[in-house]
Amino acid sequence: MTRSAPLAPFPTLDDAQLAGKRVLVRVDLNVPMDNGKVADATRMDRILPNLREIASKGAKVIILSHLGRPKNGRDEAFSLRPVVPELEKRLGKKVVFVDDCIGEAAEAAVAALHDGDYLLLENTRFHKGEEKNDPDFVTALAKLGDVYVDDSFSTSHRAHASTEGIAHRMPSFAGRSMQVELEILTNLLTSPVRPVMAIVGGAKVSTKLELLGNLMRRVDRLVIGGGMANTFLAAMGKAIGKSLCEMEFADIARKIMADAAGENCEVVLPVDVVVAPKFEAHAPTRVVDVDHVGPEDMILDIGPKSVAKVEALLESTRTLVWNGPFGAFEIPPFDAGTVEVAAMAARMTKSGQLESIAGGGDTIAALNKADAAKEFTYISTAGGAFLEWLEGKRLPGVEALRDNFRHI
Repeated sequence: MTRSAPLAPFPTLDDAQLAGKRVLVRVDLNVPMDNGKVADATRMDRILPNLREIASKGAKVIILSHLGRPKNGRDEAFSLRPVVPELEKRLGKKVVFVDDCIGEAAEAAVAALHDGDYLLLENTRFHKGEEKNDPDFVTALAKLGDVYVDDSFSTSHRAHASTEGIAHRMPSFAGRSMQVELEILTNLLTSPVRPVMAIVGGAKVSTKLELLGNLMRRVDRLVIGGGMANTFLAAMGKAIGKSLCEMEFADIARKIMADAAGENCEVVLPVDVVVAPKFEAHAPTRVVDVDHVGPEDMILDIGPKSVAKVEALLESTRTLVWNGPFGAFEIPPFDAGTVEVAAMAARMTKSGQLESIAGGGDTIAALNKADAAKEFTYISTAGGAFLEWLEGKRLPGVEALRDNFRHI
């Protein structure tokens, strides 16, 4: 297998002097909201230990985040104000809020802080300078702090002002959840315990070409599921009926399989599938071998033989990386393949036989549905950043920290 060059180290809180400092902490509070309340606090829970540690070291904690994608500046539907009660509840301490992230109001709120206090600034994306990484906006943010801590791996693939630009303006460090994610994912790409198996599912090959290309050079087994498996089956000349397929990528699918063979990476595709005449709850289903899919059939999950094949390979696997479900898991019974494999991966992880890492929104939802996520070694809440890391890309937010480390 091809080895990548070692990645440069990055600075952590262990390298930082925080007492008495104004510490700008970039987190990801882009949490699901329902009627003005936090509906899922998973991302919030990840950042709490980092915030508490910074405060306990005598720093003034100034929290930066975005929420959603406001189109034209300030939009109260995307205000971070409703997040404050849940954040206070989980921190067990008052969190001051100010309705801007730069300017006189923000500066006054920072000036009023005492060591150990928390301040949440308003949505950074209310300013166009955030996503443009505008130098003037970066300057306005940097004016509020002495030290920058990035604890938002999930936004590190964006070269925005609060995720990349500001890291070049002051001493900058990785927060604890960022540190954990970087350490786990760096080890995954550079020195995993072998054999390594990757499960890559999802609807379309077109969205994961770079991912497949990078993984086949790094893993021993590449299991392809979901709608993207249909494109590979069609590329092999198999009938797939009315199933989701991107025939324009058939040549690329064949090339991926050929290149994987050259890297001694085994590509694993379904051998049997669950089909239905349409994608809806309670639709009549049947299991057929991949050579017997009818013209009116839609492939919506892998079949029991395919599950058994994946589970047999999993038994001898020592590191698993998972992105994407095997089938249309949103509607039973098309979640069965994903649930069965996830349950086995969870059992193996719990018994110490397997290191399991998963990421991506649909993946987490599927693993939660299988009641397996809590047993996995690590679940990345990052979506795009997790994928880009697995694709072998350098992330702007991470690289800014590495550059900073070289000057410490």
